[in-house]
Formats: sequence, C-alpha cells, structure tokens
Amino acid sequence: MSKSKDSAKSTREKAAAARAEQQAAEKRRERTVRIIGAIGVVVVVVLIIGLAVVVPRMSNTDAGGGKTLPSPDPSLPVPTGVYGADGEVPYGAPVGDAPETAPLLELWEDFQCPACGSLEEINGEGIQSLATDGKVRLVYRPTAFLDRNLGGTSSAEAIAAWGCAIDQGKLVEYHNTVYANQPPEGEGYTTEMLVGFAEQSGITGVPLEQFNDCLTEGRYLGWAVNSTQAFYDAGISGTPAGFLGGTQIENTVLADQVALEKAISEAAG
Repeated sequence: MSKSKDSAKSTREKAAAARAEQQAAEKRRERTVRIIGAIGVVVVVVLIIGLAVVVPRMSNTDAGGGKTLPSPDPSLPVPTGVYGADGEVPYGAPVGDAPETAPLLELWEDFQCPACGSLEEINGEGIQSLATDGKVRLVYRPTAFLDRNLGGTSSAEAIAAWGCAIDQGKLVEYHNTVYANQPPEGEGYTTEMLVGFAEQSGITGVPLEQFNDCLTEGRYLGWAVNSTQAFYDAGISGTPAGFLGGTQIENTVLADQVALEKAISEAAG
C-alpha cells in the first residue's frame, strides 16, 4: 500500500510540475508577444518622427515628369467646402461640424509620405472621431512636396483626385482609401488606382462619371499646387505636421489618442 501511495503521489507531483511548466511557458509566450508588439509600436512611432524632416527647399515649379502642373494661382478652383486662398485655413479641407469655439487642428499630409501612412494607420480614425464628435475643428492640409524628392507628380495627382471625390461628398472616405492603399515610396499612384479608390469610396453611377471627368481634366491640380506652395511658404519641415491652435504638436501626440485628447482639452480651456 505504501508503494502504491508513493507512486500516486509521484504521479500527482509530476502532473503538477508539468502544468506549472506549461503555465510558465504560456506566460513567457505572452510576455514575448507584448514585447514584440511594443517594439512594433515604437518602430512605427520612430518612423513617423524620423520621416517628418525631409522637405527640400525648392519652389513649386521644380516638379518634373507626370502631369503638367499649373503655376500657383489663387484664382484656381478648390473643391466644394474647401477653404479658398482667403479662407481661415487657405486650401485646407475641413472635417466634421465642430463649433467655431472648438480648437483648430491643422494636419499637413502628403499622400505618398510613409510616415503619414503610418500615422493614419495608428490613429487616423481616432483623429477623425474627435472631429465628428465636435471636439476639434480638423482641417486636412494637403501637400505634394514628395514629388520634388521622388520625381513626377503623383502626390499632386492624388490630391487632385481627392478634390474630385470631395465634390461627390466623399472627403473622408477617399482620403482614408488612398492611405489604406498607399504604394511603396517612389512607385506612386496610377490613374487606374485613383479611379478605383473612388469606387471603393462608394462613388458610383453618375457621380463616378463626374469624378472621372474631373480627374481627366485635372480640375484640382491647381489646388494641389497652391496648397503645396502654402506649405513651403509656411516653412513646414516635413509631414505629417499637426498644428493645434497654431502651435505645432509632436507627432507622438498625434499618434496617441489619449495624449491628443488631453492636448485638445487643454487648448479648449
């Protein structure tokens, strides 16, 4: 009987040890996943910070290849609802219906900018939610400075296509679709891609025909040019670049919803 009890005890101890080892292994696995996830977030945030300082000091007429762009001209048309040259935020595209008393958040972006794409992936939805909830007056300010770095006019063409989508009431949808399908830096957007983004954004039927006509005639290339010139004139160092109440805020704040809400709350007084 003693041997039988000893054997049963040994079996229980071994089973307990096995369970303990399994639990320890699971904890190690979970800790590793958390560490890898944290590293991933840090890498992305570093990418956002690191790529926000790459603007060459060149004029808007230095772009080459792709479409023929017009010279800066305040009289050129802007999309429906977008600020004109004399507006509060020249050439900016407002989002949401926040009251005039809400803080103003201006966000400069280039559709080809990898760091802008990372920011949109991390907290683009959160930033937009603050606008739709009326907590901040969000205004997107497009720039095509990467066309000067990479050659061609892909960023300007994407901005112009966005303008055509804005006319069809798809400001947020098209903006988000472009970033969700951002090609590797340097490859640029094709006309087929820009049309496809319109369809993905919910533009169909007659509105899609109108979008295509707008895109073909390059109706808003002048908007892209004027907004980019405003970007250079303001001496912005790179994208993404956020300004809350006229003061630039760190990209790490833009990427962190809690930090951004706190900054907006403080700006609101």
